[in-house]
Amino acid sequence: MKHLLIITHAPSQNTVRLRDAVIEGALSIKSAVVDCKALSPFNTDPSHLMNASAIILGTPENLGYMSGAMKDFFDRCYYPCLEHTQGLPFSTFIRAGHDGTGTKLAIQSITTGLKWTLVQEPLILHGDWQEHFISQCHELGAVMAAGLDAGIY
Repeated sequence: MKHLLIITHAPSQNTVRLRDAVIEGALSIKSAVVDCKALSPFNTDPSHLMNASAIILGTPENLGYMSGAMKDFFDRCYYPCLEHTQGLPFSTFIRAGHDGTGTKLAIQSITTGLKWTLVQEPLILHGDWQEHFISQCHELGAVMAAGLDAGIY
């Protein structure tokens, strides 16, 4: 089995909807070889990352940066995973009230240090809430699961 791990800080109803759309997208592939698990950053530990075949990270933008929950996750998991998760395929979505640049760069810096492999450009959902954010997140989940299913990563 291949394991798609979705780690999302979802403190609002809209970020819950985004997370759920990613999960639904991943499950829509109906793969016999890919399973999907979604966790809060608070409930994720290094063993989850070491067992993952690919990861989708989701965070709101807080003061131009990733959420404190996502930063806490990286603080706890960085060193235990440093030598064990190199090359891990990942992507991310950012619910940004502004432009998402600071959050994107922060995640990029940390994941570069971990030597993870970005397989899709970060999905930055910025500005006022728009319903099409849901379909974009659904597509992100589906593409990640399909990539795993096809053996692309």
